[in-house]
Amino acid sequence: MIRSNNIIMVREKITVSTQTLQWKCVESAADSKRLLYGRFILSPLMKGQADTIGIAMRRALLGEIEGTCITRAKSEKISHEYATIMGIQESVHEILMNLKEIILRSNLYGTCEASICVRGPGYVTAQDIILLPYVKIVDNTQHIASLMEPIELVIGLQIEKNRGYLIKAPNTFQDGSYPIDPVFMPVRNANDSIHSYENGNKEILFLEI
Repeated sequence: MIRSNNIIMVREKITVSTQTLQWKCVESAADSKRLLYGRFILSPLMKGQADTIGIAMRRALLGEIEGTCITRAKSEKISHEYATIMGIQESVHEILMNLKEIILRSNLYGTCEASICVRGPGYVTAQDIILLPYVKIVDNTQHIASLMEPIELVIGLQIEKNRGYLIKAPNTFQDGSYPIDPVFMPVRNANDSIHSYENGNKEILFLEI
């Protein structure tokens, strides 16, 4: 791995039969802590191989990589999802949507608990979440709520590691907590394209993530 400014170059050689394939990152960028971009090439490939490999890699990247998300929230101050809380600028629904935007990474297996306990006035951000050591927040600046008065906001959270996109029932759990539809996909978009050369007998696979 070679790191130069904001560009990361990764090279890996794979030997298949008599051919040596080269996997290389030709461009990468970090727009923010939350959004990364990379453009990779794999070559040389025989005719038809690039399409097969590209489809398989897109499916794996979009559907098989695990992610960590907040999946439910519970607070004694919450009467229902569309309620407002005295002294808090955001509605309960807005707070739940802000919690959904928090990006986590972890060595978690299954689920674990976390919590928020903040006294206002002030802003509540992702850095105010009390986590177990094996769960990390990617962007601590993610906004959660604005406390306009000297009140206390206490929220219990459930964190889960899983795959794909899950839609939970719109009602409350039996313990009075509220579901947050999680998107467990760390890779949000993957595009592949193919360049042919040598009269169409050889191919280069381009993959953008």
